[in-house]
Order: sequence, then structure tokens, then C-alpha cells
Amino acid sequence: MLVTLIAGARPNFVKIAALVHAIEAARADGKDIDYRLVHTGQHYDKNMSDTFFEELRIPRPDINLGCGGGTQAEQTAAIMVAFEQYLTTHPTDLVMVVGDVTSTMACSIVAKKLGTRVAHVEAGIRSWDLTMPEEINRMVTDSLADYLFTTSEVANRNLLRQGALPASFEDDPVTMPEDKYTGRYVAPRIYHVGNVMIDTLLANRKRFRKPEVWDRVHLYEKQYLVMTMHRPANVDEQLHLRLIMEQILTNVQDMPIVFPIHPRTAKLFYTLWGDQSEVERRFPHLHIVEPLGYLEFNYLVERAFAVITDSGGITEETTVMGVPCITLRDNTERPETITEGTNELIGTDPRAISPALVKLFAGKWKKGGIPDLWDGHAADRIVKHLVRLSS
Repeated sequence: MLVTLIAGARPNFVKIAALVHAIEAARADGKDIDYRLVHTGQHYDKNMSDTFFEELRIPRPDINLGCGGGTQAEQTAAIMVAFEQYLTTHPTDLVMVVGDVTSTMACSIVAKKLGTRVAHVEAGIRSWDLTMPEEINRMVTDSLADYLFTTSEVANRNLLRQGALPASFEDDPVTMPEDKYTGRYVAPRIYHVGNVMIDTLLANRKRFRKPEVWDRVHLYEKQYLVMTMHRPANVDEQLHLRLIMEQILTNVQDMPIVFPIHPRTAKLFYTLWGDQSEVERRFPHLHIVEPLGYLEFNYLVERAFAVITDSGGITEETTVMGVPCITLRDNTERPETITEGTNELIGTDPRAISPALVKLFAGKWKKGGIPDLWDGHAADRIVKHLVRLSS
């Protein structure tokens, strides 16, 4: 089996890394499976250089389609045209997409129209918020994919409710044949395998490295916060961003905050408070840094007192590392980080920040646990399925 792996943004490569290593291990074990790596170029990231690929120990992509920029529609169209040309001249047995970016949806549509099977890794997650482009990408991709690899029982149920069964399949889910690799009862097309993002996290945990900011501002373990913000609901409106920052900065008891600032956030942030030196003068405990590499960022997260974020992926990582997490969103596609993990969803109303921080500093934050199958072997399970399906 030849698998074409698709990635369009930096988080995709974190997930793809686990799949690359699992396929390479299967090949070394004599299994007839290989891969190509396609980068659509959806997101340009100056930190996604040779260093990034070295950090995750994955090869450079076989091709970069160079489809960055433009509106949602323009980018979708550009990716579809470029990938169609590539896939026509480089046929494959399976196109494997991960996550929920525009590239995920666009490449799935192209593959299916060319009669190529599609596998979706991280299938079934839902926020039920159709104002999020990612939610539309997820729903379209899941409706097309031949194989749906899920991270949780919640994702399984979402897919079953939305009809992820062949039309002729009439059995009740509880009577379905047992999945030989996980022991779960699942529908055809649906494979509960775990979380490939956590595979990469656990595989690299001993390799996390101290970023420059650690010594420069004299950080100590469990005595600082990490903050990230990039979603439009939080960072695109001046008054709202100001209120969020004021609530955070006045309720953290002068605990240092490390803030790797997203380019989208930086634009308005510096308009509000001046350049970086002015920010540091006004808020001595706020330390703004450029976006960090994977190993450096997770070094900070693992040792933080807590994390404040609006990212979905970070809530999964904090859950596995046992770090309290406050999420500034009205919904989440990863509810298991709340029901089982260390995450709490507080919404986008700045007034909710103070009570959450009071609870955190009072030592009343939940301990949390780790969701089932988030054990570092999700990619191995996926590859075992692919080998079986190709035989």
C-alpha cells in the first residue's frame, strides 16, 4: 500500500510525524507499506524550517504545492487544482488526511473524485459550531472518507449519529464485530485508535528543551503561566482583546506569564499597548516571545503552573501532562479534555476569567485523567489497520 499523507499547517505535521514513524517501523518489520508526504503550503510558517522537521524527526515533504494565502474559497480552489494535478501524475492507494484545516477537506474531495480511497485521522470530533470553518471541513471530510480513525468514544458516537454506516448495514452498534486491535465494538469505517498528536508528544517528551526565555526572565517550575491566543473571537476586536488582557493581568497575582504571540494577535496587541519594550515596561510580569518550536513550547507547558489558551490541540497536551488549562472558547471539539482531563471551558466573556483564576490559585482545580487509548500507540494501530485492509 502506498499512502499519500497530507499536511497543510504546522499542527498537521505534529500529527503526521507519528504516522511517518509508524509506517517506517512497519516497513522495517517487512510490511508492504510506504508513504509520500505532501505539504499543500496552506500556512506559511517561518519556524517550519529544517529545524522543525529535525525536531519531529520527519523528512522534508516530497512536494510543497505552494497554496498559501487567499480567502477560504480561493485557498480551497487552489489546493484542489494543485493536488488534482499532483495526484493525477502520482497515483496512490490511499490519501490520508489529518485534522480539520482547509487542506484536509480540499484533498479529500479531489481524491474521491479521482476514485482514490480516503482515510481521515482525528475523525468525528465536533464543536457543532458552523461559524467555524474547521467544523465544515470536518463534516465534509468525514462524509467522504472510507476509513475514519477516531480519538475517543465521543467521536465514535458523533459519526454514528451522522450516519457513518453503509446504507445496507442494519445491525445495532453493540452487536458489531469486535475491533481486533482495540477491543472496541465499532461500525464499519470507524476505528477507535487513540490520538496521534499524543503519540508525538510522548515520543518527544524526553527531548523537550529549555527555551531562551527560561533563563532570561528567571522562570521556575510551576511558578509561571503559559498563554496562547489566536482565534478571531478573542483577538480581532480591540475592546474585547483589551478586556481579556486586563482580566488576566490583574488576576494572576503578578505570576510571570509567557506569551508566545501569534502573528494574528500581535497586529492588534501592539496597536493597543505599543511595541514590545513598552509592553514590558507597563506589564513587567508579561513576557512576550515569538512563536516557539515544538520542543521548546512543550518544555514550557509541561512545567507551567497552568495554561490559558484558545487552542484545541493544547488542551489535549495539557490533559496528558496533567497541567491545569483554562480555555477561552464558547465550545470545544475536544470534550474529553473537560470530562476526563484538566481543561475547563470558560467561554469568551472576559468576566469569566477572574473566577477561573481565583479557583486556580486557591488550589481547587481538578486533577484530571487521561482519555482511553491516549497512550502513544495510535499511529501503530492505524498502520496495522492499513496493512490488514491492503491484504
